[in-house]
Amino acid sequence: MEKHERFARTILNGFESYFADFQNITLAAKPRFENSDWQGMHSASTQRIDLYKKKTNKIYEYVELIAGDQLRDFKFWREARESYARLIVGHNNFEIAETFFNSVYCAVFKHRKIRDEHAFVFSPQADIPPVDVNPVFKTYPLEGSLSSLLQQLLQDYRFSCPFENLQRDIESIIGVVESYLLPRFNLAATGVEVQVLEHHFFRNKGAYIVGRIVSGPDSMPFVFPLLKTEGGEIYVDTVLFGSDKVSVIFSFTRSYFMVDATVPSQYILFLQQLMPAKPISEIYSSLGYNKHGKTYYYRCAYRHMKNTTDQFIIAPGIKGMVMCVFTLPSYDFVFKIIKDKFTPPKEMTREQVKEKYRLVKRADRVGRMADTQEFTNLAFARNRFSDELIKELHEVAPSLIEEHGTALVVKHVYVERRMTPLNLYLNDATDEQVVAVMDEYGNAIKELASANIFPGDMLLKNFGVTRHGRVVFYDYDEIVPLTECNFRKIPEARTEQEEMASKPWYTVRANDIFPEEFRLFFSGNQRARKIFDQIHSEIYEVSFWTGLQDKINAGHIEDFFPYRRKLRFNRDMSEVA
Repeated sequence: MEKHERFARTILNGFESYFADFQNITLAAKPRFENSDWQGMHSASTQRIDLYKKKTNKIYEYVELIAGDQLRDFKFWREARESYARLIVGHNNFEIAETFFNSVYCAVFKHRKIRDEHAFVFSPQADIPPVDVNPVFKTYPLEGSLSSLLQQLLQDYRFSCPFENLQRDIESIIGVVESYLLPRFNLAATGVEVQVLEHHFFRNKGAYIVGRIVSGPDSMPFVFPLLKTEGGEIYVDTVLFGSDKVSVIFSFTRSYFMVDATVPSQYILFLQQLMPAKPISEIYSSLGYNKHGKTYYYRCAYRHMKNTTDQFIIAPGIKGMVMCVFTLPSYDFVFKIIKDKFTPPKEMTREQVKEKYRLVKRADRVGRMADTQEFTNLAFARNRFSDELIKELHEVAPSLIEEHGTALVVKHVYVERRMTPLNLYLNDATDEQVVAVMDEYGNAIKELASANIFPGDMLLKNFGVTRHGRVVFYDYDEIVPLTECNFRKIPEARTEQEEMASKPWYTVRANDIFPEEFRLFFSGNQRARKIFDQIHSEIYEVSFWTGLQDKINAGHIEDFFPYRRKLRFNRDMSEVA
């Protein structure tokens, strides 16, 4: 066996080892759910995210030994790539295996000189395997009553622990079908069937049954979220119909699912049919394959750049003190780079900011923090940048910008989905929209805190509004674990001099937080503040924050619902609340 063949096989063995360990962590999700092991579920999620880096680092050690002084020889890598491509022809998961090869390549060359002849910038087979999705879903023909179909379906997807009240849940589902689905979808047609992905999706404290109702050429996506009572019994919390509601379940603002998918692309394609507006890169990431999600994103971004001519511009909104943000008007993503020098009073290093982003990647984002893709040495066409943006980049981050002929290279950048900054959204919002979005803003703060995340700088400009109307936090440079904060009430002034002092007359330590001061985040928008004070005034109280700290320190894991609470079933009255 030639050296480059041994080299290629070692990387493939590394991928197979990674994939097996990934699957093993995932397979343990079902018994964790059955045992209500929520701390274990959270730990396993973090462990699975960390697994990829550990595996690529270990394979790097092996390939370094095998290649010797040829490790950085491009001819050798070209031969290794050709060998690897032959090895994975027909492989069920060749697309993820290609990304693993790329990761080893990038570890050797520090994300430089990435060429398709040396790595899999593009796949010689396809972006996604041409799989048949039929083997991964169960089919339930609607031949009798809907009640009997649901009875069979939920029994097939039961756990070792019993349902709390299965008949009640079936009646609740039928109630939503009658009030919401029937006016939009014909269940009386011939040949109607329900197609359900064969395995549950697990995340946090929930399990999800995902499928669609099919009637001829028409289909309706649905999700059944399953939760557990304190006593360990299962209940259906609601039913969600339609692409938009299902898309929120798989949002880029949430932790990755655990689902037993031995051929992930089969699940990806089925899910993409349910959510045609959601990028496939995000669906890969939502199942835990965030590295391949990054590969898929890059390929789509490259094609978008090739097929458009508009220029990158400075992103709308108030400029940040730490990050410079730019975007392409025709594109649904923003690019964020860390400035060389931060605007006072920000005092931190670039590495500290990176660490905050790593924290977000590994944390439970509970639907309130945007997932990002991190790129090193990302090359753009220089002429696609507006003069104003080029000037800005050279002023605020010259160390991260290199120009090589017609190319502009950004040495380090984060990419995330574009949202409307909350402060801009409020400018044109109706009174009804202000009430809704300020409720969302308060809920975002509270849910982050319940997940042990304190946002730090809660200015309106640091939150965005998604196309679904959800409020999401996206400025991470000041986030810290909530349990590391010391919440205090501002001491009463003892003298007139203390009361009139321009600076605090009392001692303030680095981790001291004064909730009374949070009202300052609304300066300039009294309409928003008035609504917020009516709905979420407890956020200004020290006791609110210390109460959450006590719960977190006691090991409590909060319930986070990726759907509106008003959609939840009323379990006492057997009807939709």
